[in-house]
Amino acid sequence: MIAPAYINSIASIRAEEPDYKELIPNPTLRRRMSRIVKMGVACGLQCIGNTPTEEIEAIITATGLGCLADTEKFMNNLLDNQEQLLNPTPFIQSTFNTVGAQIALITQNQSYNVTYAHRGFSFESALLDGLLRIHEGNRQVLIGAFDEITETLHIILQRMGLLKDKYAEEGAQFFLLSKEQNEQTYARIYAPCTFVTSPKENNQSIIYRRIEEYLQQNHLTFAEVVVLSNYQAPCGQYPTASSYAVWQAANLLKENEEDKPLLIYTDYNHINHSLILVSKP
Repeated sequence: MIAPAYINSIASIRAEEPDYKELIPNPTLRRRMSRIVKMGVACGLQCIGNTPTEEIEAIITATGLGCLADTEKFMNNLLDNQEQLLNPTPFIQSTFNTVGAQIALITQNQSYNVTYAHRGFSFESALLDGLLRIHEGNRQVLIGAFDEITETLHIILQRMGLLKDKYAEEGAQFFLLSKEQNEQTYARIYAPCTFVTSPKENNQSIIYRRIEEYLQQNHLTFAEVVVLSNYQAPCGQYPTASSYAVWQAANLLKENEEDKPLLIYTDYNHINHSLILVSKP
């Protein structure tokens, strides 16, 4: 079984964006970045803080849909220019690994660098990889998630009926994981559990059984945890919104607003389900 790790630093950027000049001082680099890239890179750098780059032995990012605005810009140019004389910049900036790569370039970090794009399981996949890296001996691992909403995506989600009683949003969250705890430690995080169900069936019994099994694996019962399942009220829905729930849980535990372990349950489009356990250090 994969051992849990400590969350020693966290960062989140959502509705209220920071002054990117302070976090990304290079104006040329900043100007070339799209909004979601700036959001993700700034959030990652904020999370790293003053941590020496040589101590961060992996940078692992996650995104459900990637840099949509740049993807749309490139596709529109493709159509408008009849596939000729295309500007390559939107295509380069639209790739899923742009945020992780930019963080590595800015911090001159040449360690393990990977991006997961598994839609509703993207953040969970990155978290699992990060915990495995810690388990294998890495000192510190930076993991994070980011997603953006565009007008086009909003229209598509509405047409598909995926925004019933929900609203689409965006955001970026990053976490610095370590095997060792320090005076800044927020919480301890455990390996996630993911599973898939059919949206056409009543899956309450399946979900209950999977939660029960996950708790048993971690030597807990329902009575010993607080279930965090309605966290999307403040952050909205996006593929990697579970990263916001982890950020929220880490804050609650750090500020002693919760003493029991927090079980984060995520239902993405009634198909992808995930469980993440976060407890006091």
